[in-house]
Amino acid sequence: MPLPLQRIRILDLSRGITGGFCSQQLADFGAEVIKVENPAGGDILRYQPPLLEGAGTQFYMVNRNKKSITLNLRPQEGKDIFMKLVKVSDVVIDQFRPGVMERLGLGYEVLKKINPGIIYCSLSAYGMTGTMRDLSGHDLNFRSMSGMLSLMRDKDNMPQHSPISVAALAGGGLYAALGIMLALYQREKTGQGQLCEIAMVDGALTFMVEVLAQWAGTGELAQRGDKVMPGNNAYYNIYRTKDDKYLSLGAIETKSWEEFCNMMSKSEYVSLQGDMERQEEIYQGIQEVFLTRTRDEWVEFFAGHNVQLTPVLEVDEVVNHPQMQERKMVHWVKDFKGSGKDFPLIGVPIKLSHGPEDIHTSFPKLGENNDEILSLLGYSSEDIISLKNGGII
Repeated sequence: MPLPLQRIRILDLSRGITGGFCSQQLADFGAEVIKVENPAGGDILRYQPPLLEGAGTQFYMVNRNKKSITLNLRPQEGKDIFMKLVKVSDVVIDQFRPGVMERLGLGYEVLKKINPGIIYCSLSAYGMTGTMRDLSGHDLNFRSMSGMLSLMRDKDNMPQHSPISVAALAGGGLYAALGIMLALYQREKTGQGQLCEIAMVDGALTFMVEVLAQWAGTGELAQRGDKVMPGNNAYYNIYRTKDDKYLSLGAIETKSWEEFCNMMSKSEYVSLQGDMERQEEIYQGIQEVFLTRTRDEWVEFFAGHNVQLTPVLEVDEVVNHPQMQERKMVHWVKDFKGSGKDFPLIGVPIKLSHGPEDIHTSFPKLGENNDEILSLLGYSSEDIISLKNGGII
């Protein structure tokens, strides 16, 4: 059975991890993704350390199963090629600041005249409207603007960085992929394409539902203490073990909390689950017990019991965990590109009964598909040589 997005062609103008993450989700499900890259260097991830066999490791993480064409969009010849590509494509992903493509003469209003069915996804920091539309930004900025960063503080109340770009990847990349899918679905009904606009800060704000609900209901900001918020409840917290590793406990349900307390020989805590005045006392009592065994000993102790206790895994433990292997969420590529190193690629999180069973492990070199794509558009070998000599491709 063909994959859901087979015969869908996407022109991806993005550079960096957000747009690449978006288009990779679509490529995994059959879309033909063509990276449209500047001849001067292409995607910045190609050169971002650490490098492995000539390219940045982040590039490999979000650019599998794609094609690459180099194209200078400033000269008219470059614009002409791009417009020909738009005519035979379904989606354009634009991660420039709002207005850049319009100044190039390649904005949505122009492209939809060439191809009324085109879906144009604008993926930007702050969106195409509002006082901040012309500003650039990164994940840290989006978490700041959405209020997310205010919830992650150290014991001195200083907001803390996160190594995970959740606002950019989920708030931007995933929402862009969802928006494109919705627009494709609507086009099936109407025959018309449309503008799909995604602002990463908008997406980040949507993840604040729990905190906003709490504030709206109580009128109080999240409490800030020595432990990182939420961290105020013993039944939903992080504990250190004898070997200086950690466990996370999520025993929110009363039944789970009761079973946990009884197994820890702390049955006196069962009725105190919601007593906010005694949470610190309960936390310290449980912490003392956890320090008597190693992390993995506790995992074994609670195996088979429904108390929502999980080990806090390090990255090297995650990629080798049996659950991740059984779910095909980590694919180890042996001797990756002849480097002598095994490389872990993240699998496909959406499991369809007729979806992709395995991932592709091909990654395009800069401009690798120039001849193939330009030939598709009717350019001869002589034309392609001329375009290359002229700095167009």
